[in-house]
Amino acid sequence: MTDTANLGLPCIEGNQAQKHVTHNDALRILDTLVQLAVLDRDLPTPPGSPAEGQRWIVKAAGTGAWAGHNNAIAAWQDGAWQFSAPQLGWVAFVADEGTLVVWNGSAWGDFFSTVTSLQNLSMLGVGTTADSTNRISAKLNNALWAAQTVAEGGDGNLLYKMSKESTAKTVSLLMQENYSGRAEIGLTGDDDFHFKVSPDGTTWFEGIKIAAATGRVTFPNTTLSAGRETLTANRTYYVRTDGSDANNGLANTSGGAFLTIQKAIDTAKQHDLCGFAVTIQVATGTYTVGINVTAPFLGGDVTVQGDITTPSNVIISVSGTHCVQVSSKAALTLGGFKLVSSSGHGIFATADAVVTVSGKMEFGACSSGNHLNAMTSVINVGADYTISGSAANHVYAADGGIINDYLRTVTITGTPAFSGSFAQGTRLGIILMFSNTFSGSATGSRYNVNNNAVMYTAGATLPGNAVGTTSFGGQYN
Repeated sequence: MTDTANLGLPCIEGNQAQKHVTHNDALRILDTLVQLAVLDRDLPTPPGSPAEGQRWIVKAAGTGAWAGHNNAIAAWQDGAWQFSAPQLGWVAFVADEGTLVVWNGSAWGDFFSTVTSLQNLSMLGVGTTADSTNRISAKLNNALWAAQTVAEGGDGNLLYKMSKESTAKTVSLLMQENYSGRAEIGLTGDDDFHFKVSPDGTTWFEGIKIAAATGRVTFPNTTLSAGRETLTANRTYYVRTDGSDANNGLANTSGGAFLTIQKAIDTAKQHDLCGFAVTIQVATGTYTVGINVTAPFLGGDVTVQGDITTPSNVIISVSGTHCVQVSSKAALTLGGFKLVSSSGHGIFATADAVVTVSGKMEFGACSSGNHLNAMTSVINVGADYTISGSAANHVYAADGGIINDYLRTVTITGTPAFSGSFAQGTRLGIILMFSNTFSGSATGSRYNVNNNAVMYTAGATLPGNAVGTTSFGGQYN
């Protein structure tokens, strides 16, 4: 009798008697092997009470009725065991494991480990259901991507690639909370690299941007991050008496300008000037909040400018503090202001600061302070100016402070009084006040130089109605 090549089905011979027996045997084998599903593949011993048609894969080494049938399909048919030896490529579903196994010619192995290529799938869901929007979906707790090593035929590297169609499209990594966006990293609408966050999935704040064209890093939302905006050009901030510190300061309008000069100073301090200059342009009016610079600006110069033609149009008038204070190695340039303080200095430079007067100024009343006060710092007067108010001293240099106030035209109006002296140097202070032209008059001592301070006037007569004095090593020339 001849059997079929693949399933071993018995064939009916010509002139065979009882053909139905052969035919029924073939049907039983088909019933066993077609749509093959076994209950278990881990039993070497037959179960005690098998049901008709149930099938197992015999685990080596088989015993009892299964002896000698290792790895075969054992089917209970008509009260007896029927065995089918597996052929290469046979696939069986193992019910108790919920998996498919395949015969590789010598053993039953995991079917999916033999699958080396899945092409053109329309969807793939792992632990969840994919849909038309999320055509690949996975619900899991950990995911691993590992580089194929050189020993495995790879190069040891791992590149994760994502590509968008064009510049205006988006390719990004979106991180969500309960399916609502909270952070996004990527090329969102252009080719710059963006870092964004959101409190609710609707309102987004951009914290960092890296420009594709230059590689420059900027911090667009400086109010919400510790980062600095990096300037790419000179910038002007505007200050007006009808402005608001809630504005951005970039337009010379009531809806664009700042209200206080200090707000503009604080804004400039947040930037990396990157070699560019910031000008703070202050409009006509009286400002009752002064200027206080407590740290150096990063990477560039800042100038505060009022009306350099008529400084009296832009007045800084303060009480209980200084009009301009610069400290802690900071530097500031200013001009075009009238300075008035009821109990402080007009310009106070301290702790290694540098202040440069670049435009015409007017020094009004600073009755209990000095117009110019330099302590361990430098004040450079680079423009002509007017004195219209009284002060303790017009210039005062102490503790190694230096005031460079020479080659200037100084206009004095209203006969101001100086309760200390017009110019005072003490404790190694240095005052250079030569080749100046003074018009008008003042009352008080012309100078007071003491404690090894030095004042150089090249023999000029300073304003005042009383002779000056030197003491304790002070030098005056």
